[in-house]
Amino acid sequence: MNEFLTWLLDTVQSVDPVVRTLVAGIAIMLETSVLVGLFVPGDTVVIIAATAVASPLEGVLLGVAVVIGALIGESIGFWLGRFLGPRIHHSRLGRRIGDENWNRSERYLRRRGGPAIFISRFLPVLHSLVPLTVGMSGFRYGRFLAWTAPACILWAALYITVGSLAAGTYRELADQLHYAGYIFVAIIVLFIGLVFLSKKVIERAERKHLTADDEPTAHQGIQDDVKD
Repeated sequence: MNEFLTWLLDTVQSVDPVVRTLVAGIAIMLETSVLVGLFVPGDTVVIIAATAVASPLEGVLLGVAVVIGALIGESIGFWLGRFLGPRIHHSRLGRRIGDENWNRSERYLRRRGGPAIFISRFLPVLHSLVPLTVGMSGFRYGRFLAWTAPACILWAALYITVGSLAAGTYRELADQLHYAGYIFVAIIVLFIGLVFLSKKVIERAERKHLTADDEPTAHQGIQDDVKD
């Protein structure tokens, strides 16, 4: 286990840091772009890139690239929603997503307004649909960035920190413990499990804003943000 993991981590680290950083930024840009995020595992690419972080500066630069990539991807979704939203909704891919998911996204934004943009970054499916929905709604772009940027920063910090700490811990223990590789895997699996659990908890907490059974209650909704 240790031999294979050491080879894998060394292979990733042997890639030029600039290339690793650019690849991670591009991957997350695609992951947050319109509907592409449903198929591109950007989070996996970020974790892999984070395992090769060799200094705080590399970690910061990787974080900057990931945040910029995420903002570019979400901005693409926003502007496509503004100009081509209905066409995308009724395209073959849009129909494949399903009317229920589109309706949930529109309902969530209408009921929660700005907070829906922040929270949706951590929810499956909605993190790809909400930027489109925001663009179609008339929500101002500046307000959209103000809500999504903190979410992107938090997301990037979590994934990069876990990836780099897991790899660093493994490298420190690899020569001392023959089961160090299992510790590395356990950390990653635990993190993925916590992410999955957190998404379920958030979904449950936001259920009343996502379902069609109740009327909007928590916020006045998106119109207040549009008028600000």
